[in-house]
Amino acid sequence: MKTGGAVLAAAALATGAVAAAQARTGEVVITVTDLRSKKGVVRACMTTRADIFPKCIKDPNAFRTVVSANGKVEIRFTGVKPGNYAIALLHDENDNGKADRAMGMMPKEGYGFSRDAPVRMAPPKFSDAVMAIGEGTSRVTIKMRYFL
Repeated sequence: MKTGGAVLAAAALATGAVAAAQARTGEVVITVTDLRSKKGVVRACMTTRADIFPKCIKDPNAFRTVVSANGKVEIRFTGVKPGNYAIALLHDENDNGKADRAMGMMPKEGYGFSRDAPVRMAPPKFSDAVMAIGEGTSRVTIKMRYFL
């Protein structure tokens, strides 16, 4: 009987450890505003890596998703560990999987960043877009911007 009790105790500890690990994660809910059209999709990525931001496709641990631009756009990332993250959005109006540019430089499609990080002659730095994410639900509103 001692063996059975030990197994039950180990199972209870394991269940508690899993629940504790889940409790240490959160959810990030991003509301996207000011889309100029309902065409295409909104591509979103969220990363902790300053060295590759905003191209977080190079981060295997980044949170990424694609949602329709038709209607109210809300993006959810779940299972987010507390930390410092930056978010980049692209309104890919023709849904070709890339940020189209005019004259090789100026973005033709919409973009947005956490903390409304400024875009000057290049995408913003991670330090301008970074925000602390904790446990529970974090809500972020990102305004889509258009250069052309």
